[in-house]
Amino acid sequence: MARRPKPWFRKERQAWFVTINGAQHNLGPDKNQAYDRFHELMRQPTQRRVSSQLMPAIIDEFLDWSLRNRAAPTYEWYRYRLERFAQMYPNLRIADLRPFHVERWVAQYDFSRTSRRNYLRSVKRCVRWAKLQGIVDSDPIAELEVPSADRKEVVVSEDEYTQILTSIRDAGLKDLVEVTWQTGCRPQESLRVEARHVDVKRQRWVFPTTESKGRKQPRIVYLNDSAFEITMRLVQRNPTGRLFRNSKDEPWTKDSVGCAFTRIMIRMGKLELKRQGIAVSDHDIDAMIPTLKRTKRSQGRVVNKTESELRSEARIKLANKLAASVAPRYSLYALRHTWATRALESGLDGLTVAILMGHSDPSTLAKVYQHLTHDPQHMLSLAKRAAAS
Repeated sequence: MARRPKPWFRKERQAWFVTINGAQHNLGPDKNQAYDRFHELMRQPTQRRVSSQLMPAIIDEFLDWSLRNRAAPTYEWYRYRLERFAQMYPNLRIADLRPFHVERWVAQYDFSRTSRRNYLRSVKRCVRWAKLQGIVDSDPIAELEVPSADRKEVVVSEDEYTQILTSIRDAGLKDLVEVTWQTGCRPQESLRVEARHVDVKRQRWVFPTTESKGRKQPRIVYLNDSAFEITMRLVQRNPTGRLFRNSKDEPWTKDSVGCAFTRIMIRMGKLELKRQGIAVSDHDIDAMIPTLKRTKRSQGRVVNKTESELRSEARIKLANKLAASVAPRYSLYALRHTWATRALESGLDGLTVAILMGHSDPSTLAKVYQHLTHDPQHMLSLAKRAAAS
C-alpha cells in the first residue's frame, strides 16, 4: 500500500515541500498556508495533479541543483527572483511559457535597467538549464531579449575616500571600507571572511573552492600591511564567526552595508547643502504635511501626532531627500572598481590585476575597465612606456 504524502520542512530552503506522484511541490514558508495548498493538491484528480513540467517544479529542481553546485550567494540570488516568478504563475506549464509571461512579470516592478536585466536573466537561465539537463526538449524563451546592464563606473577619488571615512560613525564599517579600498576584494568576500580563512604566514585570506565564487578554484585575497593589520586585530576580537561586525557586534550584511552607505550619502549631502546655503523651505514643508500619516502608536495606543511633530517629520524627510540629490551614493563595489582602476593606471599588467581580483576569465577585466581606453593621459603614458621598452 502506497504511503500517503506528507509535507516536510526543508531548512536550507526555508519552505515546506511535498512529493505527490513523483512530483515535488514547493508549498511556501508558512506552515498553515502550506497545508492548505497540500490539501488542495490532494483534492485534484490524478490526471490534473501538478507534473514536473510545471514551471514552479522546474524552478525547484534548478534551485536544488544551484544549492549543491553554486556558492550560497549565487543560490540566494536565483532563489529570491525565481520564487517570485513561481508565485505569479503557480500553474504555468513550461510548454505554455512564452517571453511575454516573463516580460509581464518584470513590468509590474519599478526597476532600474540592471534590475530588470537580472530578473529576466534569472528565468532565462533556469529554462536553459532545464533544456541542457534534458528535462525539456526545447527552450520556449530562447528569443527573450535581455537588456544590457547599466555600467557601474564610479571611481572614488582620494578626496572622496577621505570624505567617506570622515562620514562613517561605526568603527566596524570603517574597517570594512578600508580593507575593501586596500585589497579590491569582492563585497561577498569581506562580508563572509572568518578567522579560519586567514593565512597569517602568507598575509592573505584563502577561501576554499567550496566557498569561492563559482566553486571552481580557491579564492585568495592578498593583504597589504594596512589590511593585514586590520585583519589580525579583528581575528583577535572575533576568533569565530564573521570578522567584520558593527558596533552591536552583529556581522555586516549586504543590506546593512547598503543602509550605512545611504546614511553616509545623506550626511555628505547635508554638508554640501550647508556649504551652498540651501535649506528646506517652509512652503515645501507645508505641502508635504498632508501626505504624512497623522497618527502614531504610543504606549500601545494610537494617538494623533502634534503639529510640531508633523512639521519635524516633514522637514527631516525633505532634508534627507534634498541631501541625497546632491551627493553621490558609494558602495563597496565602487571601492573594488576603484582599486582595479588605480592598479591598471599604475601600470600593473592586466593579467596580474585579474588574478588579484579573482577573475577566472582575464577578458572580464578588459570588458569592465575599457573606460580607461578613453583616458587620453593614461593611454599616452602607456604609449610612451611601450616605445621606450
